[in-house]
Amino acid sequence: MENNNGFNFKHLRGDFFGGLTAGIVALPLALAFGASTELGPSAGLYGAIFISFFAALFGGTNTQISGPTAPMTAVSMVIIAGIVASFEGDVSQALPAIIIVFVLAGLLQIVLGVLGIGKYIRYIPYPVVSGFMTAIGVIILVTQVLPAIGYYPKEDLTYVNDYKPQAEEVILDDILKDEAGEGILVLEDFKETIKRAGDITDDKIMKEAKVLAGSDASGVLGALKIMPRALRNINWLELMLALATIFIIYGFKRITTKVPSTLVALFVVSLVAVLFKLPYRPIEEIPSGFPVLNLGIFTEFSFSKISPYIFSAVTLALLGAIDSLLTSIVADNMTKTKHQPNKELVGQGIGNTIAALFGGLPGAGATIRTVVNINAGGKTRLSGMIAGVLLLIILLALGPIASQIPAAVLAGILVTVGIGVMDYKGLKAIPHMPRQEVFVMLVVLVLSSVWNLIYAVIIGLIIASIMFMKKIGDLTAAQSDVKPLDEEAWDDEGGFPIELQEEVFIKHINGPLFFGSTSDFQNLALQIPNTASAVVIRMGQVPYMDQSGLYAMEDVLQDLIKKGMDVLLVNPPEQPLYMMERIDIVPNLISRDMVFDDFESCLAWLKENVEDKYPEKT
Repeated sequence: MENNNGFNFKHLRGDFFGGLTAGIVALPLALAFGASTELGPSAGLYGAIFISFFAALFGGTNTQISGPTAPMTAVSMVIIAGIVASFEGDVSQALPAIIIVFVLAGLLQIVLGVLGIGKYIRYIPYPVVSGFMTAIGVIILVTQVLPAIGYYPKEDLTYVNDYKPQAEEVILDDILKDEAGEGILVLEDFKETIKRAGDITDDKIMKEAKVLAGSDASGVLGALKIMPRALRNINWLELMLALATIFIIYGFKRITTKVPSTLVALFVVSLVAVLFKLPYRPIEEIPSGFPVLNLGIFTEFSFSKISPYIFSAVTLALLGAIDSLLTSIVADNMTKTKHQPNKELVGQGIGNTIAALFGGLPGAGATIRTVVNINAGGKTRLSGMIAGVLLLIILLALGPIASQIPAAVLAGILVTVGIGVMDYKGLKAIPHMPRQEVFVMLVVLVLSSVWNLIYAVIIGLIIASIMFMKKIGDLTAAQSDVKPLDEEAWDDEGGFPIELQEEVFIKHINGPLFFGSTSDFQNLALQIPNTASAVVIRMGQVPYMDQSGLYAMEDVLQDLIKKGMDVLLVNPPEQPLYMMERIDIVPNLISRDMVFDDFESCLAWLKENVEDKYPEKT
């Protein structure tokens, strides 16, 4: 594999078109991700600009395109809502605390990279990743139904009025806390309490009620709770704009994939809404000019203000690391290069830190944008930097125009993002997977959707680890007489024909193929000499294969078959064979007549079917 992390201007043309295409794809998504939070569309755009540029400049994946992603936005949305609520719904007052959390998350990513944590990301088992990604889709999909139908809980006065009594209690409780902090004994000086209570206005009560109403309607459970009321108050124009956006996104792909359908939907629906002067709800205004650097957070820094949110910063840092490195693996597979995981974490951390200082949303490596970049010709880090510069130019030139985009259009875009980010491969495999792995996947899915994303992942990892340890313990006890084997020829291979040694590559797999060993197994292609036309995979010593190992096996086999190689499986035990049959690796990828019970029958097939292409060897 190529490992070139320097600048190579001989690929400038490909990098330019790759970055240009990726930047165009990123524009509507960045605006939509920002609009889903209380920071507004501009925050998503700022994040896309700075993370894309600096993560590419300092990162360890040549073709990675970074910016706000669905998982990072889903977590950021919850964090921002919590901080804003603690500041009585005032986003401007909450902004310094939000920025500090985002900056801290970026700095933590740099620390993770410096400490060399990147290489351990591969040990996250597939069911945990699958449950997490599907939960992200559920969160985005459910929470975007409300803006897609034009319902905003804070603006429903009848609904908000129900929270006025609770708002009065909260305000009175704040007065009592303030007095306690000032050393005032309420029972001895209740006149002071009455005086302060008298200063409470209806506007203040209504403002607090709106905060409570919005908080109660946030998240998946909140959105589901308010859904019946929302469906009785549909804004039909907003719904039609959202549905038109969704229809174009899916429909235009059937015409061509060369032009991003998301961008087409954004442009067409927005243009129609503006030209026909429809009474739609526009997105929040995008400030014109270069983003403003928020250095004031350092002069106002107070550890006591951010201490409640430190774990939120850790959540973002870990999630961004996982999200980015998974995308790096995708890029590796497409470009046949090898990323540097720890350098990539440092680059992502620098990008997130700088983006936060400008008020941008945190982000990570974006799979779709990275794939688009590679397919359009992107080869080096210049492509990611060009994507960031393009978005900055769009901001400076078209910021006021972009402010006319209907909010329902961005909600429609996010609905398609929520649908697309779910792991359908994992969901379809549920009936055929071991019950333990299905349990882990569902636990992560449910807890992530209705509770806390990072807690759910931690719990999923713990459960998966316990189950794996038990399985390996049971297998080790049952097969304690099996000794480790290396890549040297096994005893029954001593008589292998010398004339076929260059044409046939034999791979021995010793031990379970599970989430911790998939990375090494996926490097199988690197070991195969160019002269080989057939690959024999000896599986007699593979007692167990989990879902991660199964999909790693599928990927490797697909790559080998695409290269025109014959692949033969020898003596796969019952459990691995059962797993491969459940997702049709056998017989769709590997026909049953290419699965042999022993090496002797496999050797007979090789002698009959493999041609000696290098007869000059001795």
